[in-house]
Amino acid sequence: MSRIFSSRTAKLAIVIVVIILGIGAAYVWRARTNGDAGLLRLYGNVDIREVQLAFRQPGRVTEMAFDEGDSVSAGARLAALDAQPYRDALASAQASVKVAQADLAKLRRGLRPQEITQAREALKQAQAAATDTERNYQRQSSLLASGASSQRTVDAARTARDQATAGVEAAKAALSQASEGFRKEDIAAGEARLAAAQAAQAQAATALADTELRAPSDGTVIARVREPGSMVASQSTVYSLSLDKPVYVRAYVGEPDLGRIAPGTPVRVMSDASDKVYRGQIGFISPRAEFTPKTVETTDLRTDLVYRLRIVIDAADSDQGLRQGMPVTIEVDTNADAGSHTGKR
Repeated sequence: MSRIFSSRTAKLAIVIVVIILGIGAAYVWRARTNGDAGLLRLYGNVDIREVQLAFRQPGRVTEMAFDEGDSVSAGARLAALDAQPYRDALASAQASVKVAQADLAKLRRGLRPQEITQAREALKQAQAAATDTERNYQRQSSLLASGASSQRTVDAARTARDQATAGVEAAKAALSQASEGFRKEDIAAGEARLAAAQAAQAQAATALADTELRAPSDGTVIARVREPGSMVASQSTVYSLSLDKPVYVRAYVGEPDLGRIAPGTPVRVMSDASDKVYRGQIGFISPRAEFTPKTVETTDLRTDLVYRLRIVIDAADSDQGLRQGMPVTIEVDTNADAGSHTGKR
C-alpha cells in the first residue's frame, strides 16, 4: 500500500513540475513576445564610401607618400608630379600679364609730353610751308598776265599750295590725336588683352597646384596604384581611399513594415565581429520597390518586394569595427515616435 502511495505521489509531483515549467515557459514566451512586438529587425551590409583619387594634370610621378593600409587626414599630401614644366608655364603666363599691363598703362596715359610738343611744332612747320606756297602762287598768278610767268609755273605753284594746305590739316589732326590720347576702343581692347593674360596666369597657377594630390577627407588607403617614376595621364587613378566618415548601412524593409519606419528613426546596429552596439538613424528610404537581392539575409527566404534603406551611423560611434560589406543586424524600436525625428542625411 505504501509503495502504491509513493508511486502516486511521485507521479503527482512530476505532473506539478511539468505544469510549473509549462506556465513558466508560457510566461517567458509571452514576455518576449510583448517585448518584441514593437521591435523591427532588419538585415543589411556596411556601405563605406570609396574615392578614386587622380591628378587633373598629366606628368611624371615623383612622390607616393602612403602605402596600402595607411590612415590619412584630410588635406594630407598623398602624391606629387614633376612640377618644373608647370612652374615654367606659370612664369611665362606672369610675363604675359606684365606685358599686357604695360600696354594698357600706355594706352590710358596717352602720348608723352615730348611727342605732343613734336606734333605742335610739326603743325607750325606745315603752316609756314602753306603760307610760303600761297605767296608763291599769288606772285606767279600776277606775273602770268604780263607774260613774265608761264601757265605751267602757275599750275605748279597751285599744286604746291594745295599740298601745303593738306599738310596743315594733317598736322592739326595729329596734334589733336596726341592731345586727346588713344580711343576708348583701343583702351577696351587693351583691357581685354590684360584679362585674357590674367586668366591664362590663373589657369597656369591652378595647373601647378594640381601637381600635388591631397586627401579630400580622413580615410584609409586601400589601393596604391602607381609608383614614383610612372607617367600618368590626367584622371588616371593613383590611390583608392576608403572614407572614415560617414559610415552607411544598406538594408531592406518589406512592404508590410514600411509604415513602421520613417527618415530620422533611430536604430541600433550590431555585427557578429563584436558586442558593440552602434547607434544611427534612417537617412533615406527608397520610393521605389525592388525584388529582394540575393545578398540580403532574412528570416523569410521567399522572394518579395522590399524597399532599400540607407542608415547613417552616428559619427561618435563610427570606428574601425565596421568594414566595407560586413553583414549587420539592425533593430528599430517602432514604439518610438518616428515622426518626431526629422533629421535626414
